[in-house]
Amino acid sequence: MTRRTAFFFDELCFWHSAGMHALTLPVGGWVQPPAAAGFAESPETKRRLKNLLDVSGLSQSLLQQSAPAADEADLLRVHPQAYLQRFKALSDAGGGELGPQAPVGPGSYEIAKRSAGLAIAAVDAVLRGEADNAYSLSRPPGHHCLADQAMGFCFLANIPIAIEAAKARHGLGKVAVIDWDVHHGNGTQSIYETRSDVLTISLHQEHCYPPGYSGAEDCGQAAGEGFNLNIPLPAGSGHDAYLQAMRQIVLPALERFAPELIVVACGYDANAVDPLARMLLHSDSFRAMTALLREAAERHCAGRLVLVHEGGYSEAYVPFCGLAAIEELVGVRTAVQDPMLGFIQSQQPGAAHGRFLAEYVEALAGRLR
Repeated sequence: MTRRTAFFFDELCFWHSAGMHALTLPVGGWVQPPAAAGFAESPETKRRLKNLLDVSGLSQSLLQQSAPAADEADLLRVHPQAYLQRFKALSDAGGGELGPQAPVGPGSYEIAKRSAGLAIAAVDAVLRGEADNAYSLSRPPGHHCLADQAMGFCFLANIPIAIEAAKARHGLGKVAVIDWDVHHGNGTQSIYETRSDVLTISLHQEHCYPPGYSGAEDCGQAAGEGFNLNIPLPAGSGHDAYLQAMRQIVLPALERFAPELIVVACGYDANAVDPLARMLLHSDSFRAMTALLREAAERHCAGRLVLVHEGGYSEAYVPFCGLAAIEELVGVRTAVQDPMLGFIQSQQPGAAHGRFLAEYVEALAGRLR
């Protein structure tokens, strides 16, 4: 079955530069800054995903569009004025370190607002019924950003900004955020940890980022207790462990919560060749996880599902993972063959490690219940 999938992207989002070279070289304005040498968060993973959508022909099946930048009212529902002023001032001055692992370049404030605006528009398109589901190719990402603190390449909390805009404009009630980026979704968790109207679930590599963090003990606070779930998986976890975690923990949690909208913090850095993590997923892993959440959205919220792009740092492999997820959203398979699929499948955990991971996930599921 073919579905109406809206795809939001903007060329400006590829122009965010995190490199300190931007402080000294005469780039910016009407010239795209070069990517920072050796810096993981590059525009190329996203640009190559968009290019693969085009050359594969999948773009022809998408409702492609850009969107306005998030306005100040949108931002202020999540971020305090003082933080926004500090971000804008640093961006206007040419760039610098806004937070831990969060360098900005000239114009990054305006680009981050556009990135958040794409997420707002993706949610809006689904809630208005203009699309069955949607994908926002947001950059810079957002899931590490706290209300008043940038970190981990993230400067604005794209998904909370989009959710709060939808609550203000559409009266949206319960929302589930599933974060399968390999790094913990600490920003989204912190913003919603005392609320019961947003269920946040993070599947991530244990102790990876923030450094040393597991999160299994965190389950929300006050009114939000029980509405935050963390699924820290050991390094080396592959396809079966993630699918088991989805089926034993994520899907039952969605069943209990009955959301009106499901949003995915869609990072691809759990892939087997990512330079910033040590997991073993492949393109069909992201296809399968997207299918499970698409089916859950059809059961619980009339199919309303939005994927917002987060991390993923392999320029050669992220495009295949993203293509697989978007093919599943649309219900179309292109002729593209993942050249790494067979190799990564052959590198999945052996029987002994597989049994350990299965027992680990089962024990974690029991504890979270």
